[in-house]
Amino acid sequence: MKFGKVLGRVVSTVKVESFEGIKLLLVQPINEKKENNGDPIVAVDTIQCGIGEFVYYETSREAACVIETEMNPCDTAIMGIIDEMTLEEKK
Repeated sequence: MKFGKVLGRVVSTVKVESFEGIKLLLVQPINEKKENNGDPIVAVDTIQCGIGEFVYYETSREAACVIETEMNPCDTAIMGIIDEMTLEEKK
């Protein structure tokens, strides 16, 4: 599981059939301190996230499981919205 922040929407007028009706979002990967961690990526959103929300996402085969079509090209999918994140300080 990876953390990210939703930067915006990606609009595609033509897409593969298995992506029809699914929103695409631009997600900035972040670390546990909410600092940028790499380049933004496009992720499918089946849970209705909003711009500015912190999310957790998955990549590879696990990402493709969120779409009902068995064979689909999904590589990154948002799995949930982060409501709160707390870190314990190491002593």
